[in-house]
Amino acid sequence: MIDSEIASGKYPNSKYLAKKLEMSVATISRDIEFMRDQLLAPIEYDTFKKGYYYTEKLYRLPAGFSSVEDILALSMATSILSLYCETPIYDAANHLLECITAPLANDRNTDWLENRIVVPKIASVKVKPEIWNIIVNGLKKNNVITFEYKGIMDKDYQDRRVHPYQLLFDSGVWYLYGFAEERKAMRIFALSRMRNVALQKEAFPLPKNFSDTDIVGESYFGVYVGDEKYKFAIDCYDDAAIFAAERQWADDQKITEIKGGVTIEFTSTQFDKVLRWVLSNGTNAIPRKPKQLVSEWKRKISEIYKVLSK
Repeated sequence: MIDSEIASGKYPNSKYLAKKLEMSVATISRDIEFMRDQLLAPIEYDTFKKGYYYTEKLYRLPAGFSSVEDILALSMATSILSLYCETPIYDAANHLLECITAPLANDRNTDWLENRIVVPKIASVKVKPEIWNIIVNGLKKNNVITFEYKGIMDKDYQDRRVHPYQLLFDSGVWYLYGFAEERKAMRIFALSRMRNVALQKEAFPLPKNFSDTDIVGESYFGVYVGDEKYKFAIDCYDDAAIFAAERQWADDQKITEIKGGVTIEFTSTQFDKVLRWVLSNGTNAIPRKPKQLVSEWKRKISEIYKVLSK
Protein backbone atom coordinates (compact mmCIF):
# COMPACT_ATOMS: atom_id res chain seq x y z
CA MET A 1 0.00 0.00 0.00
CA ILE A 2 2.94 2.31 0.66
CA ASP A 3 4.27 1.45 -2.79
CA SER A 4 0.91 2.31 -4.35
CA GLU A 5 0.77 5.68 -2.60
CA ILE A 6 4.32 6.64 -3.59
CA ALA A 7 3.82 5.46 -7.19
CA SER A 8 0.66 7.59 -7.45
CA GLY A 9 2.79 10.75 -7.49
CA LYS A 10 1.05 12.29 -4.46
CA TYR A 11 4.34 12.68 -2.55
CA PRO A 12 3.01 11.09 0.68
CA ASN A 13 4.98 11.57 3.90
CA SER A 14 5.21 9.29 6.94
CA LYS A 15 2.53 11.16 8.88
CA TYR A 16 0.05 10.95 6.02
CA LEU A 17 0.76 7.24 5.44
CA ALA A 18 0.50 6.44 9.15
CA LYS A 19 -2.93 8.03 9.35
CA LYS A 20 -4.18 6.42 6.13
CA LEU A 21 -2.90 2.93 7.00
CA GLU A 22 -3.71 3.24 10.72
CA MET A 23 -0.13 2.56 11.79
CA SER A 24 2.46 4.46 13.78
CA VAL A 25 4.84 6.90 12.09
CA ALA A 26 7.75 4.80 13.38
CA THR A 27 6.39 1.67 11.65
CA ILE A 28 5.90 3.52 8.37
CA SER A 29 9.44 4.91 8.58
CA ARG A 30 10.89 1.43 9.18
CA ASP A 31 8.92 0.04 6.22
CA ILE A 32 10.14 2.80 3.91
CA GLU A 33 13.70 2.24 5.11
CA PHE A 34 13.36 -1.49 4.40
CA MET A 35 11.93 -0.80 0.94
CA ARG A 36 14.83 1.49 0.12
CA ASP A 37 17.75 -0.41 1.71
CA GLN A 38 16.71 -4.07 1.38
CA LEU A 39 14.37 -4.14 -1.61
CA LEU A 40 16.40 -1.44 -3.40
CA ALA A 41 13.34 0.67 -4.18
CA PRO A 42 14.46 4.05 -5.66
CA ILE A 43 12.77 6.13 -2.93
CA GLU A 44 13.77 9.75 -2.29
CA TYR A 45 12.28 12.51 -0.12
CA ASP A 46 11.36 15.81 -1.76
CA THR A 47 11.95 18.57 0.80
CA PHE A 48 9.98 21.08 -1.26
CA LYS A 49 6.89 18.89 -1.61
CA LYS A 50 7.51 17.28 1.78
CA GLY A 51 6.89 13.72 0.65
CA TYR A 52 8.35 10.56 -0.85
CA TYR A 53 8.63 9.75 -4.56
CA TYR A 54 10.25 7.20 -6.87
CA THR A 55 13.22 8.49 -8.88
CA GLU A 56 12.24 5.95 -11.57
CA LYS A 57 8.80 7.02 -12.78
CA LEU A 58 7.59 3.55 -13.84
CA TYR A 59 8.98 1.69 -10.84
CA ARG A 60 6.69 -0.55 -8.80
CA LEU A 61 7.69 -2.64 -5.81
CA PRO A 62 7.57 -6.36 -6.69
CA ALA A 63 5.60 -7.07 -3.51
CA GLY A 64 3.06 -4.39 -4.37
CA PHE A 65 0.64 -7.14 -5.33
CA SER A 66 1.22 -9.04 -2.10
CA SER A 67 -2.10 -10.66 -1.31
CA VAL A 68 -2.10 -13.79 0.84
CA GLU A 69 -2.19 -15.89 -2.33
CA ASP A 70 0.71 -13.95 -3.88
CA ILE A 71 2.95 -14.40 -0.86
CA LEU A 72 2.06 -18.10 -0.68
CA ALA A 73 2.91 -18.53 -4.36
CA LEU A 74 6.23 -16.71 -3.95
CA SER A 75 7.09 -18.85 -0.93
CA MET A 76 6.38 -21.97 -2.97
CA ALA A 77 8.57 -20.57 -5.74
CA THR A 78 11.47 -20.53 -3.30
CA SER A 79 11.08 -24.30 -2.89
CA ILE A 80 10.85 -24.85 -6.64
CA LEU A 81 13.97 -22.73 -7.11
CA SER A 82 15.95 -25.41 -5.25
CA LEU A 83 15.88 -27.45 -8.46
CA TYR A 84 18.34 -24.95 -9.92
CA CYS A 85 20.70 -24.79 -6.94
CA GLU A 86 23.73 -25.68 -9.09
CA THR A 87 23.10 -22.72 -11.41
CA PRO A 88 25.08 -19.49 -10.86
CA ILE A 89 21.88 -17.42 -10.72
CA TYR A 90 20.44 -19.45 -7.83
CA ASP A 91 21.88 -17.41 -4.95
CA ALA A 92 20.80 -14.09 -6.45
CA ALA A 93 17.32 -15.33 -7.33
CA ASN A 94 16.83 -16.96 -3.93
CA HIS A 95 17.96 -13.77 -2.16
CA LEU A 96 15.54 -11.71 -4.25
CA LEU A 97 12.59 -13.96 -3.40
CA GLU A 98 13.48 -13.85 0.29
CA CYS A 99 13.70 -10.04 0.20
CA ILE A 100 10.28 -9.80 -1.41
CA THR A 101 8.52 -12.23 0.91
CA ALA A 102 10.33 -11.65 4.22
CA PRO A 103 8.65 -8.41 5.32
CA LEU A 104 5.20 -9.76 4.52
CA ALA A 105 5.34 -13.50 5.09
CA ASN A 106 5.40 -13.20 8.88
CA ASP A 107 2.18 -11.21 8.84
CA ARG A 108 0.49 -13.87 6.75
CA ASN A 109 1.63 -16.99 8.63
CA THR A 110 3.53 -18.89 5.94
CA ASP A 111 5.98 -20.54 8.36
CA TRP A 112 4.05 -23.81 8.03
CA LEU A 113 4.98 -23.94 4.33
CA GLU A 114 8.69 -24.64 4.80
CA ASN A 115 8.36 -28.34 5.66
CA ARG A 116 4.89 -29.02 4.28
CA ILE A 117 5.22 -28.21 0.56
CA VAL A 118 8.59 -29.53 -0.57
CA VAL A 119 10.33 -30.03 -3.90
CA PRO A 120 12.76 -32.95 -3.34
CA LYS A 121 16.28 -32.38 -4.59
CA ILE A 122 17.47 -34.21 -7.67
CA ALA A 123 20.98 -35.20 -8.76
CA SER A 124 22.23 -32.07 -10.53
CA VAL A 125 25.29 -31.19 -12.56
CA LYS A 126 27.03 -28.03 -11.37
CA VAL A 127 27.45 -25.27 -13.94
CA LYS A 128 30.60 -23.17 -13.91
CA PRO A 129 29.72 -19.45 -13.55
CA GLU A 130 32.10 -18.38 -16.31
CA ILE A 131 30.48 -20.77 -18.81
CA TRP A 132 26.97 -19.77 -17.78
CA ASN A 133 27.71 -16.04 -18.05
CA ILE A 134 29.27 -16.31 -21.51
CA ILE A 135 26.34 -18.31 -22.86
CA VAL A 136 23.81 -15.90 -21.36
CA ASN A 137 25.65 -13.01 -23.01
CA GLY A 138 25.56 -14.90 -26.30
CA LEU A 139 21.80 -15.34 -25.95
CA LYS A 140 21.32 -11.67 -25.07
CA LYS A 141 23.48 -10.25 -27.86
CA ASN A 142 22.88 -12.98 -30.50
CA ASN A 143 26.63 -13.51 -30.77
CA VAL A 144 28.38 -16.68 -31.84
CA ILE A 145 30.07 -18.70 -29.11
CA THR A 146 32.91 -21.17 -29.51
CA PHE A 147 33.95 -23.98 -27.20
CA GLU A 148 35.52 -27.41 -27.00
CA TYR A 149 33.00 -30.19 -26.47
CA LYS A 150 33.19 -33.85 -25.53
CA GLY A 151 30.01 -35.74 -26.30
CA ILE A 152 29.07 -39.02 -24.65
CA MET A 153 30.42 -41.03 -27.60
CA ASP A 154 33.48 -38.83 -28.20
CA LYS A 155 36.95 -39.96 -27.17
CA ASP A 156 38.28 -36.41 -27.01
CA TYR A 157 37.15 -32.77 -27.11
CA GLN A 158 36.22 -31.24 -30.46
CA ASP A 159 35.95 -27.59 -31.50
CA ARG A 160 32.43 -26.21 -31.83
CA ARG A 161 31.08 -22.96 -33.22
CA VAL A 162 27.44 -22.40 -32.27
CA HIS A 163 24.62 -19.86 -32.57
CA PRO A 164 23.02 -19.99 -29.10
CA TYR A 165 19.21 -20.08 -29.21
CA GLN A 166 18.01 -21.37 -25.83
CA LEU A 167 19.13 -22.74 -22.46
CA LEU A 168 17.18 -25.87 -21.55
CA PHE A 169 16.91 -27.67 -18.20
CA ASP A 170 16.22 -31.39 -17.96
CA SER A 171 16.66 -33.82 -15.05
CA GLY A 172 19.27 -31.74 -13.25
CA VAL A 173 21.31 -30.86 -16.35
CA TRP A 174 21.49 -27.58 -18.31
CA TYR A 175 21.78 -27.77 -22.10
CA LEU A 176 22.45 -25.26 -24.86
CA TYR A 177 20.17 -25.52 -27.87
CA GLY A 178 21.48 -23.84 -31.00
CA PHE A 179 22.71 -23.99 -34.57
CA ALA A 180 26.05 -25.80 -34.94
CA GLU A 181 28.00 -24.38 -37.88
CA GLU A 182 30.10 -27.55 -38.26
CA ARG A 183 26.99 -29.74 -38.62
CA LYS A 184 24.87 -27.08 -40.34
CA ALA A 185 22.02 -28.25 -38.13
CA MET A 186 20.39 -27.76 -34.75
CA ARG A 187 22.18 -29.47 -31.89
CA ILE A 188 22.02 -29.67 -28.09
CA PHE A 189 25.11 -29.44 -25.87
CA ALA A 190 25.41 -30.19 -22.15
CA LEU A 191 27.06 -27.25 -20.39
CA SER A 192 28.95 -29.67 -18.14
CA ARG A 193 30.82 -31.10 -21.15
CA MET A 194 32.07 -27.76 -22.43
CA ARG A 195 35.44 -26.12 -21.87
CA ASN A 196 37.24 -23.01 -23.14
CA VAL A 197 33.95 -21.27 -23.91
CA ALA A 198 34.37 -17.89 -25.61
CA LEU A 199 32.04 -15.18 -26.87
CA GLN A 200 32.82 -14.05 -30.41
CA LYS A 201 32.25 -10.63 -31.96
CA GLU A 202 30.29 -12.06 -34.88
CA ALA A 203 26.52 -11.73 -34.54
CA PHE A 204 24.01 -14.08 -36.13
CA PRO A 205 20.43 -13.50 -37.31
CA LEU A 206 17.98 -15.06 -34.86
CA PRO A 207 15.25 -17.02 -36.69
CA LYS A 208 11.79 -15.49 -36.39
CA ASN A 209 10.29 -18.74 -35.17
CA PHE A 210 12.33 -21.29 -33.28
CA SER A 211 11.71 -23.68 -30.41
CA ASP A 212 13.12 -26.88 -29.00
CA THR A 213 9.68 -28.38 -29.70
CA ASP A 214 10.50 -28.16 -33.40
CA ILE A 215 12.93 -31.05 -32.97
CA VAL A 216 11.05 -33.30 -30.55
CA GLY A 217 7.83 -33.79 -32.46
CA GLU A 218 5.63 -32.11 -29.86
CA SER A 219 6.37 -34.81 -27.29
CA TYR A 220 7.55 -34.38 -23.72
CA PHE A 221 10.31 -36.79 -22.80
CA GLY A 222 12.90 -34.10 -22.10
CA VAL A 223 15.82 -32.56 -23.99
CA TYR A 224 16.71 -34.48 -27.13
CA VAL A 225 17.66 -33.83 -30.76
CA GLY A 226 16.04 -36.01 -33.40
CA ASP A 227 15.32 -35.62 -37.10
CA GLU A 228 13.05 -38.57 -37.89
CA LYS A 229 9.51 -38.78 -36.57
CA TYR A 230 8.17 -42.09 -35.31
CA LYS A 231 4.69 -43.27 -34.47
CA PHE A 232 5.04 -45.06 -31.13
CA ALA A 233 2.70 -47.64 -29.61
CA ILE A 234 3.51 -49.11 -26.19
CA ASP A 235 1.48 -51.52 -24.07
CA CYS A 236 1.69 -50.64 -20.38
CA TYR A 237 0.68 -52.73 -17.37
CA ASP A 238 0.38 -52.38 -13.58
CA ASP A 239 2.03 -49.20 -12.22
CA ALA A 240 3.40 -48.31 -15.67
CA ALA A 241 -0.18 -48.21 -16.98
CA ILE A 242 -1.24 -45.78 -14.25
CA PHE A 243 1.90 -43.69 -14.75
CA ALA A 244 1.40 -43.54 -18.52
CA ALA A 245 -2.32 -42.81 -18.46
CA GLU A 246 -2.17 -39.91 -16.01
CA ARG A 247 0.43 -37.92 -17.96
CA GLN A 248 0.50 -35.96 -21.19
CA TRP A 249 3.40 -37.38 -23.21
CA ALA A 250 2.63 -35.73 -26.55
CA ASP A 251 0.10 -33.43 -28.18
CA ASP A 252 -1.34 -36.24 -30.29
CA GLN A 253 -1.24 -39.03 -27.71
CA LYS A 254 -4.02 -41.60 -27.61
CA ILE A 255 -4.73 -43.88 -24.64
CA THR A 256 -6.63 -47.12 -25.24
CA GLU A 257 -7.62 -49.60 -22.56
CA ILE A 258 -6.45 -53.19 -23.06
CA LYS A 259 -6.71 -56.26 -20.87
CA GLY A 260 -4.73 -55.55 -17.72
CA GLY A 261 -3.48 -52.14 -18.82
CA VAL A 262 -3.43 -49.48 -21.54
CA THR A 263 -1.83 -48.83 -24.90
CA ILE A 264 -0.31 -45.39 -25.38
CA GLU A 265 0.24 -44.07 -28.91
CA PHE A 266 1.96 -40.83 -29.91
CA THR A 267 4.32 -39.19 -32.41
CA SER A 268 7.85 -38.16 -31.46
CA THR A 269 11.42 -37.80 -32.69
CA GLN A 270 12.75 -38.64 -29.22
CA PHE A 271 13.61 -42.26 -30.04
CA ASP A 272 16.36 -42.83 -27.45
CA LYS A 273 14.37 -41.11 -24.70
CA VAL A 274 11.34 -43.30 -25.38
CA LEU A 275 13.53 -46.42 -25.45
CA ARG A 276 15.01 -45.56 -22.04
CA TRP A 277 11.54 -44.99 -20.63
CA VAL A 278 10.35 -48.38 -21.90
CA LEU A 279 13.41 -50.17 -20.49
CA SER A 280 13.02 -48.40 -17.13
CA ASN A 281 9.59 -50.00 -16.70
CA GLY A 282 10.85 -53.56 -17.15
CA THR A 283 8.16 -56.07 -18.11
CA ASN A 284 5.40 -53.52 -17.49
CA ALA A 285 6.09 -51.69 -20.79
CA ILE A 286 6.08 -53.65 -24.05
CA PRO A 287 6.77 -51.72 -27.28
CA ARG A 288 4.63 -52.53 -30.33
CA LYS A 289 5.58 -49.78 -32.80
CA PRO A 290 7.74 -48.82 -34.60
CA LYS A 291 9.76 -51.88 -35.63
CA GLN A 292 13.00 -50.03 -34.85
CA LEU A 293 11.94 -49.58 -31.22
CA VAL A 294 10.94 -53.22 -30.85
CA SER A 295 14.25 -54.41 -32.34
CA GLU A 296 16.38 -52.07 -30.21
CA TRP A 297 14.40 -53.00 -27.08
CA LYS A 298 15.03 -56.72 -27.71
CA ARG A 299 18.72 -56.07 -28.39
CA LYS A 300 19.16 -54.17 -25.12
CA ILE A 301 17.37 -56.92 -23.17
CA SER A 302 19.62 -59.56 -24.78
CA GLU A 303 22.71 -57.58 -23.75
CA ILE A 304 21.44 -57.38 -20.17
CA TYR A 305 20.77 -61.15 -20.18
CA LYS A 306 24.30 -61.87 -21.43
CA VAL A 307 25.79 -59.76 -18.65
CA LEU A 308 23.68 -61.54 -16.02
CA SER A 309 24.62 -64.95 -17.45
CA LYS A 310 28.37 -64.44 -17.02
